[in-house]
Amino acid sequence: MSAPCIAVIEGEGAAPEAMRPTVELLSNLAPDINWSFPPVGKTGTEKYGSVFPPEAREMIDEADATFFGATSGPSGVALAYLRWGRQTFANVRPARWLPGCATPLAHPEGTDFVIVRENLEDLYVGCEGDLEQLEALEMMSLTARKPVAKMGPGKFALKVITREESERIVRFSFDLACRRKQAGKRGRVTCSSKYNMLPQTDGLFRQVAEEIAAEYPDIEFETYIVDDFARRMVAEPQALDVVVLPNLYGDILSDLAAGLIGGLGLAPSGCYGEDFAYFESVHGAAPDIEGRNVINPTATILSGVMMLEYLGRFEEAAHVDQAVTQVYRRGRNLTPDQGGQASTAEFCKAVSRFL
Repeated sequence: MSAPCIAVIEGEGAAPEAMRPTVELLSNLAPDINWSFPPVGKTGTEKYGSVFPPEAREMIDEADATFFGATSGPSGVALAYLRWGRQTFANVRPARWLPGCATPLAHPEGTDFVIVRENLEDLYVGCEGDLEQLEALEMMSLTARKPVAKMGPGKFALKVITREESERIVRFSFDLACRRKQAGKRGRVTCSSKYNMLPQTDGLFRQVAEEIAAEYPDIEFETYIVDDFARRMVAEPQALDVVVLPNLYGDILSDLAAGLIGGLGLAPSGCYGEDFAYFESVHGAAPDIEGRNVINPTATILSGVMMLEYLGRFEEAAHVDQAVTQVYRRGRNLTPDQGGQASTAEFCKAVSRFL
């Protein structure tokens, strides 16, 4: 197996404080990995006069995967390229409770599910405007029973659900459920949307899921209205395996899922396209704790685990995952968000000792 190349974009705020020791940890475990550092954000501006110069894009395209830190600034341009430019349509966000994590649940044991969020369309097509722009369309509100443009001064947003993207994300979810079932998981896909109020858009998403479910008779399938699903996710998270959601619901409910297991500092993610993937923690850049060396690196490390799996480095991925599990189980080197007093660097050193 040839040595992979990983492009690293550290991000802004406190994110680099989690990314740098994580890269060091992974480098020590797999010294053959080649790391590149595209000049993005401040570095790109200083060196090339652009927050995302062509040189950075070329380095990303030549790498086997991209490891991205959270952004609250100019690195967001690169993130947009990773997402829409490279068509990473599947945002995969695991929610697995580790013994020792500070969960609000009374009985978190057995919580281990994955939210698969459609990553390219829905309200995120970014099409908004003044209500008066809709006047020529003569669109009627079925609930207000008047022309939408006459509802008063205001704004609209366009929600787009296509059959093609729905099919792609749902099939991805069922394939993931198959792999998880082979690994001893439940083998179930749960689909959720607001199809009762949005029968054309969310209804299409549900319809596509039902059609594809018929092609996977060995995988359980269920569907719920999204508000009912939110309740179920809190009340019985152990019943979930793979959850597939349209973009907006997936964005919101994956943060809720992180809250169930102990917080955003524990939540990794991977965004997958047909021939490209990038990996990042779900949390933001946390500028309020920048420079303090207390950001929880767990989400970044576990995103690295997902990246290693994507690259076919399953043995190394398992070692890192088990090491993180051991640190939480022992509870001696946890960061402040988990009730401990360890710094980011101290947590990473503790993980390294178990590798």
